[in-house]
Amino acid sequence: MNERVLIIDDEPSIHEVVRAYLERDGFIVYGATDGRQGLELALSKRPQLVVLDLMLPDISGEEICRQLRDRSDVAILMLTAKSTEDERIAGLGLGADDYLTKPFSPRELVARVKAILRRAGGSEMPLLELHRFDDGRLEIDTVRHEVRVGGEPVDLTPSEFKLLLALATYPGRAYSRFELINRVQGHDFEGYERTIDAHIKNLRRKIEADHAKPRYVETVAGIGYRLGVSRE
Repeated sequence: MNERVLIIDDEPSIHEVVRAYLERDGFIVYGATDGRQGLELALSKRPQLVVLDLMLPDISGEEICRQLRDRSDVAILMLTAKSTEDERIAGLGLGADDYLTKPFSPRELVARVKAILRRAGGSEMPLLELHRFDDGRLEIDTVRHEVRVGGEPVDLTPSEFKLLLALATYPGRAYSRFELINRVQGHDFEGYERTIDAHIKNLRRKIEADHAKPRYVETVAGIGYRLGVSRE
């Protein structure tokens, strides 16, 4: 299935040019000219990546970014006329994956979109409030940022929550340590990939009945880890 990109920008010329370049490379492209429409399309179309302008007529791009991050790990490429270092850092601090300043080269935008999706494994994080697995025994609430096992809440650190959510994106898929450390620490992380093993160990202690014989977070020899139970 072709990867889906949502453009949220109030400039028709941006939509026309960016859509043409992305569609030429095989992407399915949706467009919104204000924040409310953008959020609705994000919920209904579940894109893998959002190209997000910060200067929108109704809701600020910063607020759109916050709302997307509250519900999803969808990749976000910020697109804006703001160009100072502090403004770029602030945008990335909200959870954006990359930042491109107007005016920009359409070819560079497409290259950045591909790079972001490649780092993320090309996967999407469905915009859902509650994910249930193992006949409802494992629940991940992306809005409340909560995890429950057997109906009981589990106290996870932010890194542990991100890790479990990454594994839950596609149950049964094997994720490498590199993919997981990027989801937990960010794409600019420079360190030892095996640090993900410590996060896995702590996560298992909290959600597994027997962490020595894990039911949920399985080891895939020579690759990494996967979620070993199916989604309801």
